[in-house]
Amino acid sequence: MPTAVSLFSGCGGSDTGLVAAGFDVVMANDLLGYARDVYLANLPETDYQLRKIEEVQAFPAADLLVGCYPCQGYSQGGARESARDINYLFREFGRALRQVKPKAFIVENVSGLIRQDNKALFETQLRNFRAAGYRVKWQILNAADYGVAQERLRVIIVGIRSDIEATYTFPKPTHGLEAPLPHVTIAKALEGMPLWPEGEFNDEPFHWYYMSRNRRRDWNELSKTIVSRARHMPLHPVSPKLVWVKSDAYRFEDDRPARRFSFREAAVLQAFRADLVFPENCGLHNRYKVVGNAVPPLLFEAVARALPNIW
Repeated sequence: MPTAVSLFSGCGGSDTGLVAAGFDVVMANDLLGYARDVYLANLPETDYQLRKIEEVQAFPAADLLVGCYPCQGYSQGGARESARDINYLFREFGRALRQVKPKAFIVENVSGLIRQDNKALFETQLRNFRAAGYRVKWQILNAADYGVAQERLRVIIVGIRSDIEATYTFPKPTHGLEAPLPHVTIAKALEGMPLWPEGEFNDEPFHWYYMSRNRRRDWNELSKTIVSRARHMPLHPVSPKLVWVKSDAYRFEDDRPARRFSFREAAVLQAFRADLVFPENCGLHNRYKVVGNAVPPLLFEAVARALPNIW
């Protein structure tokens, strides 16, 4: 079985996909204790290093290195500060790449990474990985095209070590209008789940910023992107529709009860199992956070399965 080392692992979205694709994840890393707790409750065999990546001095040998370094500076909903230190954690990934020298690597990040104002930084990352001895390809993929019930655009960077005679081809969509299967709708993904799961959804008032845009999709549609902030989580379709009032202002079309997706529904819309274990010491907002920051397992599985058989 090929082995993998995972960095910036969060609660295990990427690694759940790796395990499904046939990899043994020998090490994971992050600095959030509650992300580690959720990870180990579901993937207990992995050695999870709870510390800043800068503090990890040695990495185990592995065939594959994967990393989803933080994206706040690139995100459409983030601060858009391209000079923030967090935007340079790719160098730590590059350090691990040079130490481990895996046969291949996979990086996932938000699509904002390739915006014009981030272009120089993106090109720096690609040069960093090429200088480490890898042939590098990248592409924007929509998680919905691989069986995930939400629109989620992500940039995927894949590298094959230069001394290996193999090339990488990104996986073709499995779901969508021109694919073998239709997109997975909210109704299909949440089938059988309770409409009002007590204690599992954020019931804070809908503040003006929340009502500044349409955050609702209907049952027969894909979900909007699942986010990490509980207050900004998209509306469950049991809620009334949102009606445009004026620029940056919406209202509910009637006074029926409305709610956001629960953290467990958010996990399912991210393509985690419905029975994903959340330890009791991981509070409501933390559960939303780790789920929203995760990589959809089905997307990462598809990317990993497309790697050539170089193991």
